[in-house]
Amino acid sequence: MKILVIGGCGFIGSHVVDVLLQQGHSIRIFDQSAEKFRLALPGVEYLQGDFSNRDAMVSAVSGMDAVYHLVSTTFPSTASQDPKRDVRENLIGTLQLVEVMLEEGVTRLLFLSSGGTVYGIPESTPISESHPLRPISSYGITKTAIEHNLEMFRRTKSLSPIIIRASNPFGPRQGHTGVQGVIATFFNRIANDEYIEVWGDGAVVRDYIDVRDLAQFCVVAGTSEKEGVYNAGSNNGTSLIELLTMMEQVTGREVAKKFKPGRPTDVPVSVLDCTAAERDFGWKASRNLYDSLETTWKWVLSLKSSNH
Repeated sequence: MKILVIGGCGFIGSHVVDVLLQQGHSIRIFDQSAEKFRLALPGVEYLQGDFSNRDAMVSAVSGMDAVYHLVSTTFPSTASQDPKRDVRENLIGTLQLVEVMLEEGVTRLLFLSSGGTVYGIPESTPISESHPLRPISSYGITKTAIEHNLEMFRRTKSLSPIIIRASNPFGPRQGHTGVQGVIATFFNRIANDEYIEVWGDGAVVRDYIDVRDLAQFCVVAGTSEKEGVYNAGSNNGTSLIELLTMMEQVTGREVAKKFKPGRPTDVPVSVLDCTAAERDFGWKASRNLYDSLETTWKWVLSLKSSNH
């Protein structure tokens, strides 16, 4: 298939591209900047531009069989600071993308949503896809609005969307100096002998998934003909304190922690039920959290030694 990967130079996108290439697909990447942690891949077409630029999207979508929409211009922790920007760039941008796709006769769309934020505070865990959507953060509200719009286009305009609600992906090539990606950011601070800020008491529970497992599911789902919504997580919950303990074991270092007040937009527990993905695709996350943490730590150290 000829597949456009929007956000293909990013953390998740770069791993999705790896799997697509292994399976022999023809890839065009659209992103606003080049990959940070490696050189351009041979045989891949790269287009640089702004996701909200309509002409750029026409050029990107033209001639493709499917589109993987993996880009978000905001993060869960920053979207609430500027909800208008989140709506303008991500919701309006996605509506424009669908408009362009339908004009170009491209109907297959994989959209990467957020399993951690669209459900809000769960009634029970693990959370299945049928759980009500009650997001409490701007990021989750926008992702939910995009999902509803894609369903409308599926019913009215022959769009064929599949939506992946991912939990908390981590691994090599994740941004590690900013506000997104708690594991890579923590490892970077540990490597630099810096303390780690913990929001709340460290009891928040998250479902951490190796990005390579997530990438494999994105490819198997996106290249299928199935439509609808699927959770993608590890099926396991880990509290922040448990995670930090594992990080101390992996690194062999004691971690200095600085506790700060909890944030009102943080969901206390988020663990996804991924039985639908296993039932319909035979997929389940296969990588062990400890081993994946070791892989990520080695990657962070390799950057430090090369001063990346």
